[in-house]
Amino acid sequence: MHVTPFRAAALTAALALLLSPSVATASADAKSLDRIVVTGSRTAQSLDDSLASITVLDRADIERLQAGSLLELLRSVPGVSIANNGGAGKVSAVFLRGAEARHTLVLVDGVRMGSATTGTAAFQDLPIEQIERIEVARGPFSSLYGSDAIGGVVQIFTRQPESGTRANASAAIGSLGTRRAGAGVAGRGTSVWYSLQAAVDRTDGIDACRGRPFPNGAGCFTDEPDRDGYLNRSLQLGGGLELAPGLTWEARGMRAEFDTEFDGGFVNESSGAQQVLGSRFDWQASDRLQLSARVGHSADLADNFKDGSFSSRFDTRRRLAGAQADVGIGEGLLSLGWDWHRDAVGSSTAYVIDSRYQRAGFAQWQQSLGRSALQAAVRRDEDSQFGGKTTGNLLWGLGLGQGQGLRLHASAGTAYRAPSFNDLYFPGFGNPELGPETSRSFELGLRGRQAGLGWSVAAFHSEIDALIGFDPQLFIPVNIERALVDGVEASLDSRLMGFDVRLAGTWLDGRNAGNGANRGNALPRRAPRSAQLELDRSFGDFGVGASLYAASSRFDDLGNRARLSGYATLDLRAHWQLRPGLQLQLQGANLLDRQYETAAFFNQPGRTWLLGLRYSP
Repeated sequence: MHVTPFRAAALTAALALLLSPSVATASADAKSLDRIVVTGSRTAQSLDDSLASITVLDRADIERLQAGSLLELLRSVPGVSIANNGGAGKVSAVFLRGAEARHTLVLVDGVRMGSATTGTAAFQDLPIEQIERIEVARGPFSSLYGSDAIGGVVQIFTRQPESGTRANASAAIGSLGTRRAGAGVAGRGTSVWYSLQAAVDRTDGIDACRGRPFPNGAGCFTDEPDRDGYLNRSLQLGGGLELAPGLTWEARGMRAEFDTEFDGGFVNESSGAQQVLGSRFDWQASDRLQLSARVGHSADLADNFKDGSFSSRFDTRRRLAGAQADVGIGEGLLSLGWDWHRDAVGSSTAYVIDSRYQRAGFAQWQQSLGRSALQAAVRRDEDSQFGGKTTGNLLWGLGLGQGQGLRLHASAGTAYRAPSFNDLYFPGFGNPELGPETSRSFELGLRGRQAGLGWSVAAFHSEIDALIGFDPQLFIPVNIERALVDGVEASLDSRLMGFDVRLAGTWLDGRNAGNGANRGNALPRRAPRSAQLELDRSFGDFGVGASLYAASSRFDDLGNRARLSGYATLDLRAHWQLRPGLQLQLQGANLLDRQYETAAFFNQPGRTWLLGLRYSP
């Protein structure tokens, strides 16, 4: 069904009525969502007060779901679609609200991550054992973060202590030759904190691709019926000091090294690392003034091989710096900031230009006006290749009814994305004449929390112009396409008959609106309808849970000739608290043994199991 903005608004109203507290179970006792978030405004605020659509996944969610990867965890977020090329450790794409995968900005502890050559982040290589919390902010955020944040921002925070000194450890074995282990220690005192965490994750994998070789090739353009393994070794270090009253310093670093096998005609093995380093100072100068400064470095490193013989190297490194001042003025908060980063490519492939920089200044105003609240931001980016780009964002919220816990929110914003080095300069493929992609987005939503029931529903509309697409006649990428995306996303959390219930669903209609042969076609690899239901219940020291995920059919190509069938998977989990802090865990994934694909010709695991022991006092 084509979801026009009018239909999206109607669906929003209908869902709001269906999820309203008047029809909720009176005994519902869901977990409070009043947690502190920073991604939607670059300032600390409670999740309930945020005007942006944000989902938070914390360490408790990771351990409750027994998530084996970041991608498994993100699948439960409204508005998210995932495409994976053949199982654990294989190239994966995360689409937010129907935008392209390259339109998702990834931050790790505030440091921008991703490859400057491909233009995307390697979600598959970011280890779940190193993650404390994830904030997924959906919508355009270039006015705060610059390039890439058209669909939204995924910000990952690495492990850190709350109080005292605590150690943790975990180990697991399972099907497909899966072996996992991790251990760490962290502590926090009155003026110092530290964290150390190490982990290893290995699997023999599955046959990643059922491709066909040349001349009538498809998928990975080869036939290699073998198991494609994956190994990830990671280390995270962090610490901080209170140097003086109100003045703190912290530094964090994470490195994840990987070795992965896959199927391919030119390369079928890759080794490399994802690395992030960051340091920042924060000074609470007064009740009305807070200053911060930060520097950082990230790297996406990969060496590629064909049957053990070196083939190519693609290393990108990014240096970053920034400063921000938050000034209280009357009942409002003014934020002023400056950002800078420089990307550099080191590769066995010769790029005509192998470095560039971006610098930017931004301003944001936040104010509460009785029952309503306002957030407005504007940013000017200067790119050494593309010149200047100005983006803005306006968010508004209104509390409805006295003590009813209802809030109406609306937003409008612009965003952009600068082409990657591969888009511009890859030999025989790049097009140096490309310009930035741009977008305009709008959102209208309603959310509430009352009598233990939390729910939200939002309708959104995006127009993406100068979309980079592949021209088969010129055999290069060009700015010829335009996309329109309409959708509705909803979530609910409650307690019913002793079960903690969480439900998330997305209705999406993304269309090619260009003037070419693909005009009117659906955008590939985004499921028009998807939903996840989670149920968890404890019986003393024993607990059980289930996750049911379903996605409708979608197309794999711009021409809408290759259809990917819809599918549903069922995961079950159980845990037994052997003693305080020591838990035995058992998980069965895809218990219905469904065969499905999220990218054409690339297989997904069938029925699997995992048995683990976790010490986490």
